[in-house]
Amino acid sequence: MFYRTCLQAAAALASISLLAGCGVFSDEDAEREQKITVGTTSEPTTLDPAAAWDGSWELMRNVFQTLVSFPTGSAVPRPDAAEGCRFADTGNKVFECKLRADLRFSNGDKLDAAAVKHSIDRIRTIDVKGGPNGLLGSLDTIETTGDRTVTFRLKTPDATFPFILATPAMSLVPPSEYPADKLREDGKLTGSGPYVMDSYAKGDKVELTKNGDYHGFANRQNDAVTIRYFASSEVMVNALKKKDIDAIYRGLTAEEVVELQEKREENDHLQLVETVGADIRYLVFNSNDPAAGKLAVRRAIAQLVDRDSLVAKVYQGTAEPLYSMVPKGIAGHTTEFFDRYGEPNVDKARRILKDAGITQPVPLTFWYTTDRYGSATEPEFAELKRQLDASGLFKITIQGKPEKDFQKGYKSGEYPVFGRGWFPDFPDPDNFIAPFVGSKNVLSTPYESPEITGQLLPQSRRESDRGAVLDQFKRAQEILVDDVRLLPLWQGKLYVASSEEIGGGERALDPQTVMQMWELYRKASW
Repeated sequence: MFYRTCLQAAAALASISLLAGCGVFSDEDAEREQKITVGTTSEPTTLDPAAAWDGSWELMRNVFQTLVSFPTGSAVPRPDAAEGCRFADTGNKVFECKLRADLRFSNGDKLDAAAVKHSIDRIRTIDVKGGPNGLLGSLDTIETTGDRTVTFRLKTPDATFPFILATPAMSLVPPSEYPADKLREDGKLTGSGPYVMDSYAKGDKVELTKNGDYHGFANRQNDAVTIRYFASSEVMVNALKKKDIDAIYRGLTAEEVVELQEKREENDHLQLVETVGADIRYLVFNSNDPAAGKLAVRRAIAQLVDRDSLVAKVYQGTAEPLYSMVPKGIAGHTTEFFDRYGEPNVDKARRILKDAGITQPVPLTFWYTTDRYGSATEPEFAELKRQLDASGLFKITIQGKPEKDFQKGYKSGEYPVFGRGWFPDFPDPDNFIAPFVGSKNVLSTPYESPEITGQLLPQSRRESDRGAVLDQFKRAQEILVDDVRLLPLWQGKLYVASSEEIGGGERALDPQTVMQMWELYRKASW
């Protein structure tokens, strides 16, 4: 009866505020209801896609378009600014895209084939150090035909090229506002994506409103989004509890996640969405080091590391043990390290060392970055030290440095063993293997594996059907386990915390773990 009365009142007097008991919103409330405020600790380091190969992608995915992208639920690229894309040859060396008709940037400029060519060419011309030009190694030339057709000619077959074009680094920009030979530096953004950036205050917030000229795959569930940037996760969580923000993405600590999960009575107005993440953590062994360069030493460590204990003690269940460099959720994932080594076993590790003539405890220093992956990194390495020291087979020293100094150290080959993390560029097993092998890899620690670099990866890149190359990636992971140059430890889980009145959190993460703000909405309330 109460519900029917409210509906009758709402129908009769929709334009005015009614009794609070009926829950009908005033004009001021209605305006607020159309807007979502999201908190994060991941602020962009650049506003120009030509320099972005990091968390800046978060903002860019929501303001720019790419030729292809990852709609919710899709693990393969689908058309976005493009009407359609395909390999135009049988060898995966010619990739062709036809644009949607009548596309425009938010400033009114045409989004045509020339703008696409300009957007990708400038990435290569500017070539920012540590920037996304590293993704375009297979690209040779770009050609345009008329206003709507773009053809990419590749140096070598590369079936992963569509995945690369789907990254926010390949965002399309208007030539009139983005110079061909230098970065845009006026603090503004102009794209053709779901939202327009109205304002950006560094260290504070960005204001996004719905782009009225948008033509793409995103089905926007809200009219506007404010993204607030926090230096402290504690302050951010308190803002959520006080309803100063509606949702949180990136930045929750393990302790905060556990509190939200366990203290339901205190947080009954909040909800937590959990999903498997594709970011991983792993150890790197320097083959030029007198100790870490010995295969038996690396295999003994692989036999001893207890991932379950590490995840339980340090990450309190907010991460999962990882037994291959390709994580769960990505095609080609295996559990090869567990299959080969089984449960941690001191006797087996001792036998591995003894068979190699090593009978004394092995001294090693493990290095980690103090300010790149959060406060849990130090206790993570302390737990690794505890496990290895307890075996009596190793004497581990742990050392930490700030990321800038840490990078200098591992790139110059100073560290015997060091920890790194990897956030994928695209959801394909290639991106969890190729970056780490070869003479010039992302770790600056040469890892020559002729079978992987000379046979398996080239074979896999000739095949557009990524499900047809699982054998190559299975073999590649077997080689990684044989060599133990890399030791996977864990993969993260992703969490979206929000007030109970916010929906869409379970659909808001794409396969690149980038937040699609358009999926969030405020549930109807009466």
